[in-house]
Amino acid sequence: MSRLPELTPDTMTAEQRQVYDRIVNGPRGGIGGPFLPWLHSPELADRAQNLGEFCRFRSALPPRLSELAILVTGRFWRAQFEWYMHARMALKAGLSPDIVAAIETRKTPTFANRDEEIVYTFASELHANHGVSDATYAAARDVLGNAGVVDLVAILGYYTLVSMTLNVFQVPVPGGTLPLAD
Repeated sequence: MSRLPELTPDTMTAEQRQVYDRIVNGPRGGIGGPFLPWLHSPELADRAQNLGEFCRFRSALPPRLSELAILVTGRFWRAQFEWYMHARMALKAGLSPDIVAAIETRKTPTFANRDEEIVYTFASELHANHGVSDATYAAARDVLGNAGVVDLVAILGYYTLVSMTLNVFQVPVPGGTLPLAD
């Protein structure tokens, strides 16, 4: 159970309802996860959902790489709901089940694709060190381009916000199971 009172369309303010409708009628097609806590601050919810829509659906990175970055972030934060949702999305986007399993168990994956290795290294290094080395930055820029690196940082930052929101407000995982072991 979340730490915040549940909002329903009947209990929402007009502003909350407008944001709710934009989220439900957008590319996500539904609402859940961090959006329910964020709706308690409707302007934040609206701004965050717009950034999230860009990061998830329109960034310079293909979904396979975006989902990889999201998994690294969700695992770093031990965001159970995030992992539950995005592990499936990562597989659907073409990420290897071996990579997903390695990240889940906090092991360094073996990569067949250089772009995946670079995204993993960049994301892991940024989370662990609060920055990236010159070599990691140069490799990411060479493979992803300038826009790709900027978008990667945005994805990592946005999904850090998502993960923190999910953890602080204890957003439950569907079915109640916790997919990530500590």
